[in-house]
Amino acid sequence: MALEGVRDIWPHGAEGLPPGQGLARTFPRFGVHFTSPLPAVAPEPSIEVRGALATPFELPVAALQELPRRTLVADFHCVAGWSVRDQRWEGVPFRTLWEDVILPQAGPHAEITHLVFTGLDGYRSALTIEDALADDVLIADRLGGAPLTGEHGAPARLVSPGQYGYMSTKHLSRIELHTREPARARHRSGGRAFLLSFVAPHPRARVEREERHRHLPAWSIRFAYRRVVLPLLATRMRPR
Repeated sequence: MALEGVRDIWPHGAEGLPPGQGLARTFPRFGVHFTSPLPAVAPEPSIEVRGALATPFELPVAALQELPRRTLVADFHCVAGWSVRDQRWEGVPFRTLWEDVILPQAGPHAEITHLVFTGLDGYRSALTIEDALADDVLIADRLGGAPLTGEHGAPARLVSPGQYGYMSTKHLSRIELHTREPARARHRSGGRAFLLSFVAPHPRARVEREERHRHLPAWSIRFAYRRVVLPLLATRMRPR
């Protein structure tokens, strides 16, 4: 399929973007689930916190309003090669949530190395503690001055601008603390987990290092993304 079908959302070659990225004019719904209905959200949603904890607990999403908040303007980069600029997120810095809420509940001898973020749609991302505690990582509940829409991860989502978008789990419903790297499966659906394992996303996904694939150099898969993945997405993505 030719690239003409994606030009409205992915004109390539904008200045100032990371290697291999093109500028999208809209911020589309994306992910392994983007053709499925949006997940149902409970009237009073909460985020479960589990794993290497002395006492597992639930954090009501409404409680994010009571914690120190931040507005972050950052570009968002998809591993498939499109980027949107200057997205205005609002939420709680994850470092604040970690230090003020989660860490006090951790076991006294637990040495946390990874955090797994799970969404209502079943998607999972595993971040190293180093990446999760970066200064620009948020648990966001607002985008562009308005509450998150379902397409962008309502009621709350992880936002990690320094990593490709597949790390920024939408519809956040659970945070798990791990003392070693967790299993690679990124979705509770067997079919989608197999698809993601076949794609072999990089475990760190740092944009500045172009960490797209676990095994292959980034330049080797850019052509496949541009000629195969992006045209497919163009037929299915829905702009907000």
